[in-house]
Amino acid sequence: MAAAAAAARWLGLRAVCVGPGRTGAEGRAGWARSLAVPSVLFPQAPARAAWTRVAVASRAGVAWGPSRCGSSMAEAPATKTEDDSFLQWFLLLIPVTAFGLGTWQVQRRKWKLKLIAELESRVMADPVPLPADPIELQNLEYRPVKVRGRFDHSKELYMMPRTMVDPAREAREAGRISSSTESGAYVVTPFLCTDLGVTILVNRGFVPRKKVNPETRQKGQVEGEVDLVGMVRLTETRKPFVPENNPERNHWHYRDLEAMARVTGADPIFIDADFQSTVPGGPIGGQTRVTLRNEHMQYIVTWYGLCAATSYLWFKKFLRRTPGM
Repeated sequence: MAAAAAAARWLGLRAVCVGPGRTGAEGRAGWARSLAVPSVLFPQAPARAAWTRVAVASRAGVAWGPSRCGSSMAEAPATKTEDDSFLQWFLLLIPVTAFGLGTWQVQRRKWKLKLIAELESRVMADPVPLPADPIELQNLEYRPVKVRGRFDHSKELYMMPRTMVDPAREAREAGRISSSTESGAYVVTPFLCTDLGVTILVNRGFVPRKKVNPETRQKGQVEGEVDLVGMVRLTETRKPFVPENNPERNHWHYRDLEAMARVTGADPIFIDADFQSTVPGGPIGGQTRVTLRNEHMQYIVTWYGLCAATSYLWFKKFLRRTPGM
């Protein structure tokens, strides 16, 4: 029976069950009657019948029909072609997406350059009187304003740790792994504006850590009315990894104008005093860092470079592929 099945497979035929199966001698006899095979396999067959046609058994049992091997082999190339087509267009998404991101960065760079130009023009503008309405300050950040009044040194606040803004030193040390920057604090002092009748908060500037205590800088505790010029600053949102402010210890890590105003009794108005306000022994004014990151050109080169590289690889694989490969 196994030999007959092997011969049937060799001829490209298959067994189709058309009725109840039979086993034993009766089943083997049915196979022998329904399939004529070489006498080598069945010696009892007549010698003259080396090969005869394959007939379908008339009895209910096993019938023979054409094999489906040919159709399966024909379906395989079609399936492979469909898979290759899907992969081809799917991989095309990589250069298309990279091109879109590069174009988006071009637009972002234009927006950032415009913002930097506006900021520079605002910083360099002539100082204007501090508006009496705090709502007007929302559109005046980094705009110089001028005020007249007196300090209340008994309610100093300390923003720390801070380093001194010194453009000349930063230019000299650019590119160095280590720096000689000294850590300290910004001294924020309530300032009663005599012409407006409101108390604001003034960042007088930087003092090193050893001079945070006001007793170590008595000469810097200015008395009487003074004229000040400073830049308007708005409240800050705490950034990730920045500690919470600690009013009990008088340690402020970011500008929370509402909280600072509650502690000092001032209005939530904040200015950074300019460098001209510096006094012997500190604080050192002019601690406004006016910078905006502009790394969009790097992103443009990266995305367009990725687009060009992946486009070349896609073209080489799918459009210049050697026939038959």
